[in-house]
Amino acid sequence: MNSRRTFLKHAGLAAGAALLIPSFAFDKASKNIGLQLYTLRGELPKDVKGVIEKVAQAGYKEVETYGFSNGKFWGLTPKEFKALLNANGLKAPSGHYGMDEFSKTGKTDKLKADIESAAAIGGKYFTIAGAHVDMGKGVDGFKKTADDFNKVAEIAKASGLKFAYHNHDFEFKKLGDTTGYDVYLSETDKNLVNFEMDLYWVVRSGNDPLALFKKYPGRFPMWHVKDMDKTNPALNAEVGTGSIDFKPIFAEAKLSGMQHFFVEHETNYKPDPIGSIKTSCDYIKAKLI
Repeated sequence: MNSRRTFLKHAGLAAGAALLIPSFAFDKASKNIGLQLYTLRGELPKDVKGVIEKVAQAGYKEVETYGFSNGKFWGLTPKEFKALLNANGLKAPSGHYGMDEFSKTGKTDKLKADIESAAAIGGKYFTIAGAHVDMGKGVDGFKKTADDFNKVAEIAKASGLKFAYHNHDFEFKKLGDTTGYDVYLSETDKNLVNFEMDLYWVVRSGNDPLALFKKYPGRFPMWHVKDMDKTNPALNAEVGTGSIDFKPIFAEAKLSGMQHFFVEHETNYKPDPIGSIKTSCDYIKAKLI
């Protein structure tokens, strides 16, 4: 009986402690801190192998690609790039691509080549980093692009990939009683079209990520974690040093549907790009996951 009482006492203490800790509800994938490689766009073309090594040394386990061009990632074929990632213990579950040619002409050659490259390096998501919208048509312009998302998502699905769209801030401009982002979320097939929420752009546009999670639960399997400078919102800050409070956002990871997140930093690196990504990674490890 004494051993049982001791067990129950410790179990109760553990349960109580658990109540004091935010329920981030992370799975294994989402504990792996990722980096959008666009963050290091000035360094990568000069020494892709050395930069990827430094990304891993800074504590990252995943990367999100960009810039696939002429069949290569910074001079490396998809096979070579995947080998480089593997050698450094990294995975690339997502990559940024475009789809404007498809939207304007209906041609799928480039689109399919991009999708194949994403699959070849072990990707899970084919992510559009920004899509052309006929802004002059208002809501109808966004509906047309949303329809294109559904079509591209079908093509990606055929290659075993999921489709995702990455926002900026223009999607949040008011269109009567709605926004372009609301149109995208309501006019796309939720079983095909996912969203990568850039937290910085949502906050900078005057919106609340938590409100969007509640309105569209499960639609945001990926995030960009990018902080905002406290004095100049146009500038970035290392995660944890800016004005965005990420703790309540990370606490709703399950509601969001988040499975992967990527640090992104585009301006105002302190002390330098590599030092910057390490500062952000260290803060996330210590305070958010």
